[in-house]
Amino acid sequence: MSIPAQQKALVLEAKFGKFAVQTTDVPRPGPGDLLVKIEATALNPADWKIQTYGALINAYPAVLGTDGSGIVIAVGEKVSSEAFAVGDRVTFQGDIDMEKQTMRGTYAQYLTLPHEFVAKFPDNLSFDEAATVSSGVATAALPLYNHVEGADSVKLFPPWKEGGRGKYAGKSFLVVGGATSMGQFAIQFARLSGFSPIVATASVHHSAFLKTLGATQVVDRKLAAGELQAEFAKIASGPFDVVYDAVSVADTLHLSLAATAPGGHLVVVLSPAETAEEARKQGKNVHFAQGLFMQPINREVSGPLLSSLPKLLETGDIKPNRVEVLSGGLNGVVGGLERLKANQVSGVKLVVHPQETA
Repeated sequence: MSIPAQQKALVLEAKFGKFAVQTTDVPRPGPGDLLVKIEATALNPADWKIQTYGALINAYPAVLGTDGSGIVIAVGEKVSSEAFAVGDRVTFQGDIDMEKQTMRGTYAQYLTLPHEFVAKFPDNLSFDEAATVSSGVATAALPLYNHVEGADSVKLFPPWKEGGRGKYAGKSFLVVGGATSMGQFAIQFARLSGFSPIVATASVHHSAFLKTLGATQVVDRKLAAGELQAEFAKIASGPFDVVYDAVSVADTLHLSLAATAPGGHLVVVLSPAETAEEARKQGKNVHFAQGLFMQPINREVSGPLLSSLPKLLETGDIKPNRVEVLSGGLNGVVGGLERLKANQVSGVKLVVHPQETA
């Protein structure tokens, strides 16, 4: 495939600055890299938070975007032909270096990535669907199944390994925010691991869909905290063995901690300092989801998970998020992020097509 010299990218010009579509050079792959033509990129709340709060990134201008899918158009010389070839359809995360606080994201038409952290996806998924997968899978699975010493994880036995399917039958699992992208993947991994019941909180119109993913019961998230706890008590014989709070704001953290059994595990997606201190007093465990495949603490588990992902997607054991495609290519990102910031997106992942950027 021919490789252009330049591309369009959505650039965050400065800390707390504005986004602008600019023309930049197309990167060239290093020896262990893939160069990917990005066909679809999904929007995540992290992107508006980086712009609004100046979090995570300190090197500007920066290209954000943490989820994408596309076609491999060049392969580094040290990448085995058995691993990847030109023309492969792949799903991936943007490259965030937490130590250096730099980012090479997916709000661009082309991206180079280390091949170890890229996964092929099967023909039964569209590029739009595949763009929803990587960060959702990582943020759900890594804090549940990472056994590396020092990992902030529940350390469950993974369902993609032999003997892992159904291993936790009879154990209970609660997902707070079941209709969120991460909540949907948490439900699916809980199902693969055999948890039952698997309870999710969500708006009632998402109930049927979440049950197709593996939720055994869906409780209306709009109920008052006391009513939610009463509903949980009707369903489960006691507090939950594992709780995954895919929202992690003050109200949900209070609810989630109360619903976690003594000795049980609560996974949160935002920094849990106060929650962790209270959990320790109650004899409960709190884990902060660090959903980046490339993060050093996650690399040992990321490899086997990414190798297993194509088959999980092909069989439907793991399903992508539903999507809403925004028009205008990369020009559609800013409006989409504003909708995410205003909490105007529910049950779907917003996706844009970078190649359609004018």
